[in-house]
Amino acid sequence: VSFVWSQGIRKAVWAGQFYEKKAEILSQQIDQFLENAKKIPSPGEEILALICPHAGYVYSGQTAAHAYRLIQGKDYESVIIIGPSHRYRLKGCSIYPKGGYETPLGTAEIDESLAAEISKASGFKYIPNAHQMEHSVEVQIPFIQKILPQAKIVPIVMGYPTRKTIIRLADALTEVLPGKNAVIIVSTDMSHFFPKKKANDTDSKTISLIQSFETSTLIKRLEKGENIMCGGGPVVSSLLYARERGEAKVEILHYTDSSQLGGESQVVGYFAAALYTKIPNPIFSLSPEEKTELLRLARSAIDQFIREKKIINYNTENLNFLAKKGAFVTLKRKDHLRGCIGFIEPIAPLYQTVIQASVYAACRDQRFLPVSAEELDDLEIEISVLSPLEKIHDPSLIRVGKHGLVISKGDKRGLLLPQVPVENNWSRETFLKQACLKAGLPPNTWKSEADIYIFEAIIF
Repeated sequence: VSFVWSQGIRKAVWAGQFYEKKAEILSQQIDQFLENAKKIPSPGEEILALICPHAGYVYSGQTAAHAYRLIQGKDYESVIIIGPSHRYRLKGCSIYPKGGYETPLGTAEIDESLAAEISKASGFKYIPNAHQMEHSVEVQIPFIQKILPQAKIVPIVMGYPTRKTIIRLADALTEVLPGKNAVIIVSTDMSHFFPKKKANDTDSKTISLIQSFETSTLIKRLEKGENIMCGGGPVVSSLLYARERGEAKVEILHYTDSSQLGGESQVVGYFAAALYTKIPNPIFSLSPEEKTELLRLARSAIDQFIREKKIINYNTENLNFLAKKGAFVTLKRKDHLRGCIGFIEPIAPLYQTVIQASVYAACRDQRFLPVSAEELDDLEIEISVLSPLEKIHDPSLIRVGKHGLVISKGDKRGLLLPQVPVENNWSRETFLKQACLKAGLPPNTWKSEADIYIFEAIIF
């Protein structure tokens, strides 16, 4: 029997089982859940995702309502729903491309454009069988129809939660969603069929890992098949995405289990949470004219110091130049490195950092003799303006071509700019090893003994 119409409308398979089949009763039930939910304000500047359970509404509907209440009445245009595959052996993810999902409350329309963007960015396609009988996505839709009636949806079903699949989806969301008026709903229940005490203890530990963004630990446990949460892959993808969006936090909204209705011998856990950016990262940018001016300043600073042994005098009212920023200046001559020095920490205005780094790169890089006056006309100058350092505990967060690296242990510290692994065609692991060597450490120190920091750079 097919539950997908030719027009791409997926029928409501689980109405009458997981939730009420009659529209009026279903609507009233959701209204009551929302009314009973705690009235708490939005916990941060921007909610990126909600984690909601997907059991029958009598078991977990009230818990889900604690999350949905946070976004009730918001103006989101799109909702991405990510749930695990329970009944179909799926490799990777399946993205529903067009049409809609039907429930007793009507048909939720697919955001075809957004679905296509995520599919293109991730490489994941549409596998009809993955959606046909899957309840983890379907049970979220009546809530969405009630609180965000204007929103379109993008249903995504994830198969076995391998590291590759989890990161691939997170990367696609990070590429596509910034700038979109969209929110993610992550669909998961917690541990399944443990006695109540073991279930609650297991869930408490898992929730703690989620709150502390221990994505590497979570992935290892999921790949081993541990019974911690059926939607663990979607949860970790959302955590990785949230971390990429800024200073991400997790707010736990509600936890319960099935013991009140099903007894304490075999319990399923349910929790609701919000992922949000507490402090959105301000985006620092430079115009083409500002980049040209900083390159001119760097060249003038080097020229004056080499020819006259004087530091250039430069005054500016440009707010970007007055902002405290770390920066590196790289010098090349005839395509060969001639010097590279900079300042990691934002301790001085950008223009001062550029002046000092330029002079130091020309005269104090101990790998090279000082630049001579005869070489000045042949120098190629590149400036990298650094973002603040971010300490990470999960090396899988590193994106080659996007992030620079700082490896630190004791008094040893090594930095590699984002362009270095690209120029040398390094993998993430080689990048980490080379950063360790740059710090004067054994190449595998990054695995357990060193502090790892990432940063981004404006390079010109």
